[in-house]
Amino acid sequence: MSNIIKPRPKLYVMDNGRMSMDKNWLINMHNPATVSNPNAATQFVEFPIYTVLIDHPEGKILFDTACNPNSMGVEGRWAESTQQTSPWVACEECYLHNRLEQLRVRPEDIRYVIASHLHLDHAGCLEMFTNATIIVHEDELNGTLQSYALNEKEGAYVWADIDAWITNHLQWKTVKRNEDYLDLAEGIQILNFGSGHAWGMLGLHIEMPETGGIILASDTIYTAESYGPPVKPPGIIYDSIGYRNTVERIRTLATRTNSQVWFGHDDNQFKQFRKSTEGYYE
Repeated sequence: MSNIIKPRPKLYVMDNGRMSMDKNWLINMHNPATVSNPNAATQFVEFPIYTVLIDHPEGKILFDTACNPNSMGVEGRWAESTQQTSPWVACEECYLHNRLEQLRVRPEDIRYVIASHLHLDHAGCLEMFTNATIIVHEDELNGTLQSYALNEKEGAYVWADIDAWITNHLQWKTVKRNEDYLDLAEGIQILNFGSGHAWGMLGLHIEMPETGGIILASDTIYTAESYGPPVKPPGIIYDSIGYRNTVERIRTLATRTNSQVWFGHDDNQFKQFRKSTEGYYE
């Protein structure tokens, strides 16, 4: 009897361009004014936007969908104020659909899309994945749709993106507040991070045969500086207590499972990643 060789999962890190913003949005009060320094300088910092594709024997899984290619410019989806405070710059090959095409993957090939949350730099291309099950935290979807219904145009949720989700009849599956460690595929669990940076955050815990454990933290932890210790919360935050609790939960899980933590927007860490144009993790 021949031994059947089981296909191994492959994990691709896709570079989707760069965003800039005042560092106070990333690290709240990172350089506060004092009596002796009343005009403390702020900083306009640049950081990566990226998505992760897991080519798994049980189906292709996409974590986050970056910014919509039509976000910037006069006719762009983002409000002019948003374009001023957090501009996104990406070459065409950085657009998500082009990154997937480089890997010979079509949007309709994706089985699951995990939306860590629904901010403009993480959910901008959800509309492309009409075949997939879009998995999102229930509180995040509820909050986003309520802000849309109430005509709250400013902020990290983009009306034109939400319009596209609705008109394309996406297939949503929500993770409830009390659900945690949901098995998605062999070696892959959805982590329910709850409220913190946004109304409801999701992550992934992945066990790769060679690389070992990886926790995709998304914006529950922006950078290594955010992670600490001490934990440094961002300026964009919904629930500060929930935020700190989640970071410590991730720290405990990472130690217990001997896992790497992949931050949402850490420039130094991102430089070390093997990008999809160079290869993959297995």
